[in-house]
Amino acid sequence: MLTFFDERAAEREAMVRFQMEARDIRDPRVLRTLRAVPRHLFVPQASQVLAYEDHPLPLGPGQTISQPYIVAFMAQALGLEGGERVLEIGSGCGYFCAVLSLLAAEVFGIELDAGLAERSALHLQRLACANVHIRCGDGALGWAEEGPFDAVTLSCSAPELPEPLWDQLRTGGRALFPQNMGPGRQDLVLQIKTDAGAQTQSLLPVAFVPLR
Repeated sequence: MLTFFDERAAEREAMVRFQMEARDIRDPRVLRTLRAVPRHLFVPQASQVLAYEDHPLPLGPGQTISQPYIVAFMAQALGLEGGERVLEIGSGCGYFCAVLSLLAAEVFGIELDAGLAERSALHLQRLACANVHIRCGDGALGWAEEGPFDAVTLSCSAPELPEPLWDQLRTGGRALFPQNMGPGRQDLVLQIKTDAGAQTQSLLPVAFVPLR
């Protein structure tokens, strides 16, 4: 199923057409999913009128929901085919988890802020995202009892992928995270886990809140 709500569907269509298709988002599954997920339900009431604009929005002190294009770019970079188990660190309001729920078999989100974790779980329940599991905790520790994962993604920056997350990624799996490259600089980095170590590729400059 790829239709959650018809409400504000025209805005989502415009978002996909002008923010994603007009750039470099080509994965048809990602494009269909971004057309389906109601981003406005995941942002505070005061920001809902701006939900489909091309920029991040505040969720609370030190927290944001990412720019729609960045969400689409990250979803595309993960290269999901539908059967994967995915771990998201810094799941925030749950929007990326909702997107991933239509691209993967099972999604696990960890959020440090208890209020955000609770609200995101309610939003996801409202959308009947039964394949998404949210818990409040330290994302750097991962979710060992549910691993190994086919993909691990961070919606927060770190100097490197925390070792527990690397250990919970299966061989051949993908890790995607904003890496701190120096003062004022972050790159979105894709790492593929191999028997010999990590194959690493820098994808584009980004700006995310830090992993806490």
